[in-house]
Amino acid sequence: MPEDPSMKAIQYQQYGDPSVLELKDDVPVAELKDKSLRIRVEACEVTKGDCELRSFRFPVKWFALPLRLYFGFWKPRRQRRILGGYIAGTVDAIGDQVQDFAVGDRVFGSTGMTLGGYGEFVTLPHSATLVKTPENVSSEQAAACILGGLNALHFMTLAQLKPGQRLLINGAGGSIGLYALQIAKLKGAHVTCIDAAHKLPMLSQLGADMVLDYQNNPLDAQHPLWDCVFNMVAGLPMPGFLKHLTESGTYLSGNPTLADFRHARRLNHGNQQRAILKLAGETREELQQLADWLSDGTVQPVIDSMVADHDIRQAHERVETEQRLGAVILSRQTPLTKTDTD
Repeated sequence: MPEDPSMKAIQYQQYGDPSVLELKDDVPVAELKDKSLRIRVEACEVTKGDCELRSFRFPVKWFALPLRLYFGFWKPRRQRRILGGYIAGTVDAIGDQVQDFAVGDRVFGSTGMTLGGYGEFVTLPHSATLVKTPENVSSEQAAACILGGLNALHFMTLAQLKPGQRLLINGAGGSIGLYALQIAKLKGAHVTCIDAAHKLPMLSQLGADMVLDYQNNPLDAQHPLWDCVFNMVAGLPMPGFLKHLTESGTYLSGNPTLADFRHARRLNHGNQQRAILKLAGETREELQQLADWLSDGTVQPVIDSMVADHDIRQAHERVETEQRLGAVILSRQTPLTKTDTD
């Protein structure tokens, strides 16, 4: 790579709808330091979080202020204008003190708060949550599993599910729910999934024992109590789920509100039921477990579509409107849209 290198990258200069996303071909590549590595990005998941940062509208309101302070109050800071936190690619260069990876290694993982996955290259600290991509897993497949797989593994570990126990996943058709379902089935749980009607066949195919359309007020019907409820839908009050838990049941939330924290504090004092609102840490150990499962087929990547850079606005619209059935992947190896592959 020449001195003062530049790259193509999708940037946004202001907060707004998908039209603010622009493909640039003269974006500076971040400096490579002694303890960093540079990755040529081959695939990046387009996530709901990307859409929320782009628009700066969050379902969990208390996120907004700290994120504005970090990313930019009125518009994104210059160094925060490239979205994309979950990538797969090839190591292009390493700093003098990097020993875990070598040039040419295929890797996948999280870029953390650096983001940058919508660029041709991303430079990360050597301590970033990255592992080597299994030989039999494509970059697109790897990128599709990181966000959902890491968070699902985190919460399903906290759930301490035992064979035969009953789990309810609300919002099961999203990035995290799809992998929570698969991991829960690995643990021998009976899994009920709630989501939109167009996502229910996909959930059944992945192993759900029961699927419920959220528009039919599924919790109003009579169901046996669940041992664990995993709620991924922001804004739904915790107390509405607690009455559907067993006396010693566990409530988990991936999008907790401030009210949830208050309810959890009261619940966890003098009650057999418990609420866990702890956010995922995204560790290398968890990512390696996910890599092993992908390699041996224990966990299946779920991909809705693969899109090229010039389709990024449509990709955001598809994610934002919850049309997707799995991950939408920005792919620089296979520049196809869903329509092209039909």
